[in-house]
Amino acid sequence: MSSQPVRFKIGQGVLGLGQGDITSWPAQAVVNAANSHLAGGGGVDGAIHAAAGPELPKACREIIARIGRVEPGQAVITPGFKLAAGYIIHAVGPIWRGGTGGEPKQLASAYRSCLELCQEHEIASVAFPAISCGAYGYPVALAAPMALDELCRGLMENLVREAWMVLYSPAAFQEWLGLARQSLKES
Repeated sequence: MSSQPVRFKIGQGVLGLGQGDITSWPAQAVVNAANSHLAGGGGVDGAIHAAAGPELPKACREIIARIGRVEPGQAVITPGFKLAAGYIIHAVGPIWRGGTGGEPKQLASAYRSCLELCQEHEIASVAFPAISCGAYGYPVALAAPMALDELCRGLMENLVREAWMVLYSPAAFQEWLGLARQSLKES
């Protein structure tokens, strides 16, 4: 059973935290925690690739053929294919190496790049996973405040109307919610 979503009013928009499966989240775009080659993988990346269907790997290969790779901190966009969301934004977060290799700047840039793609493609609502917090090992206690700050900034700048953090497990949802409540006021 999933936890009830929690919403925070930020400027004219909403920052939400929800628990569940991002592949079926009701947003115009979902963010994929991708690798630099957009090759699919485990966790969120594998789930999004599986749910979107066979057209997604082909679209990703075409992007990589054109640009070579997606650097940490950057994002690219594809159609949503079989997802309910119309778009998938593939964001590459940094691999955690202790925080001295530019990881904080790269993680903030990954979120920011996604929000800028939303504005460019007139996407009003977007759902994010916890970029870099899974296999890439970024500590949630350090990643969550940075991610929430970037989402708040994007909402204040009207890059989107709704930005959601969608956490798969109840434990992850509770951890992110606790960190959010330390700095945000629920609406």
